Amino acid sequence: MASSTGNTGTQDTHYNLVSILYHALQGAETYDQYIQDAEQAGNQELAQFFREVQQQNKQRADKAKQLLAGELGGGQSQSASR
Repeated sequence: MASSTGNTGTQDTHYNLVSILYHALQGAETYDQYIQDAEQAGNQELAQFFREVQQQNKQRADKAKQLLAGELGGGQSQSASR
C-alpha cells in the first residue's frame, strides 16, 4: 500500500510520527513548569498528576522514536503490516 505524501513531500506516516514525537517532547518539557507551579501552590496531588502526564508523554515520545527509526530504516511497523 502506497503512502500519501500530502503537501510536505514526506510520507504522511513519517510526518505524523515526527509530529507526535515533537509534541510529546514539547509537552513533557512544558509540564516541568506545571509541576513547579503546583508545588509552589502547595498542591502535591496536582504536582503528582503533572508528573504522571509528563511520564506518559516521555513514553509516547520513546515509542514514536522507535517506530520512526523502523520506518526510516526500511522496516515496517506492526501496524503497517496488518
